[in-house]
Amino acid sequence: MKLYVCYGTWTLGRPLHLHPCGEAHEAVRMAGYDPEVVHAHGLGPLPAFLNDLTPRREVKALTGQYWVPVLITDDGEAIRGSKRIAEWARAHPVAAPLAV
Repeated sequence: MKLYVCYGTWTLGRPLHLHPCGEAHEAVRMAGYDPEVVHAHGLGPLPAFLNDLTPRREVKALTGQYWVPVLITDDGEAIRGSKRIAEWARAHPVAAPLAV
């Protein structure tokens, strides 16, 4: 599982600031996952010739656009946007281990 973020996974939370990349990371972690975090750098609205110098080129190849956050699940599904990532994480929490 990979989570593409801009420059970091910070979030100050409500009401100060909801950073989409941090919110997505927190949701995935709260669901029990430890994703590989890829710092995409760049900026979504920058021209392609600049974003293609960063890992955002991978985001573009996977999703057709440069915006992050993007979660790539172990099944290869690409989920764009912090709200959709959080919804996916709530719907697919890591199963608790079976008692022996």
